[in-house]
Amino acid sequence: MRLIKLIFIFLVIILGALSAYAVLFDKTYLFKAAYYNFSAIDDYTIFENNTVAKAKEVKTWPLASEYNKQAYPDSLNNLLEDLRTVGVLMIKNDSILFEKYWDGYSDSSLSGSFSVAKSITSILIGAAIKEGKIQSIEQSVGDFIPAFAVGDKAAVKIKDLLTMSSGTDWNESYWNPLAVTAEAYYGDDLIKTATDVKMVDLPGSLHKYKSGDTQLLGLILEKVTGKKLSEYAAEKLWQPLGATHDALWSTDGSNGNTKAFCCFNTNARDFARIGKFMLDSGKINGVPVIDSTYWKQSITACKIKDAKGLACNYYGFQWWLDPQHSEIFYARGILGQYIIVIPSKKIVIVRLAHKASKERVQTVPREVRALINWGLNS
Repeated sequence: MRLIKLIFIFLVIILGALSAYAVLFDKTYLFKAAYYNFSAIDDYTIFENNTVAKAKEVKTWPLASEYNKQAYPDSLNNLLEDLRTVGVLMIKNDSILFEKYWDGYSDSSLSGSFSVAKSITSILIGAAIKEGKIQSIEQSVGDFIPAFAVGDKAAVKIKDLLTMSSGTDWNESYWNPLAVTAEAYYGDDLIKTATDVKMVDLPGSLHKYKSGDTQLLGLILEKVTGKKLSEYAAEKLWQPLGATHDALWSTDGSNGNTKAFCCFNTNARDFARIGKFMLDSGKINGVPVIDSTYWKQSITACKIKDAKGLACNYYGFQWWLDPQHSEIFYARGILGQYIIVIPSKKIVIVRLAHKASKERVQTVPREVRALINWGLNS
């Protein structure tokens, strides 16, 4: 009993110390992080959200003549089920060739996508450039964000954010509750979190994945458009693409700032519209939303040195690339959310899930490789 009592007292002291730290150092987001423990695909229910309004004239996907009849390997199914997949969808030649859902999900179920939102944010930057709201990717971040107008930060350009080479000290740790990514996810002041960074590398010299870079892009977009990201996404993408359901884009509070680096929530069929948009070279019904040069740069390896000292051959403008197949690109969320585009096959694959494999082959997750192989053989 004495031992149990000592353990209890020790835990109380630790909790008290952590609580005091959170209050004294303005880290009260830690209470929310501790309460919800780990991120999940239904986290939109614990955050405030802005609505990305659906189209007035929705466009439903037609079903292919071979709908759900083409080969679907047992090995792929087993892998997807082991990784707690909730939905997989294949679009080929603008029709649904295959779809399957698990865990009570359906073709209209909302699911969080985490960093898939980064690719959507990149598209919106391209749209703002196309409209002339941003001069080019060479424009200084400091032209829009005061904190980046002085000192070493003044050297950072929009292209450095797009290629994750800003040179800031943002710590991309998802499992450390004290890391800045957790603060951005659970906190209530994204502007302070995204701008309160220090420079540690020369901009454009080191590719290092940082959600903070994307959040800065989001702040730029809301500044130049005068609109919430949800409004701009609805105007430039969601409505022209004929989305059948409203999407939700989470914010840092009521009437707050949009989490540009994550937290775009919709269903598999509507996520596929983003893939279709990129498959069509950034056009909707033949009309360019983003410039062809920007589209090409988005899905071309940035070739900036990474932490291993190698030229990055797996990342463009917030889109992941397959080093084994230079034409293939994909959006990627931390819990295994993917929008995969295979241009030569006119295929888009969407996968939504609770879990991602930790196994990587040339930066490509195991399940992405399996889905790509499935697509190439379809």
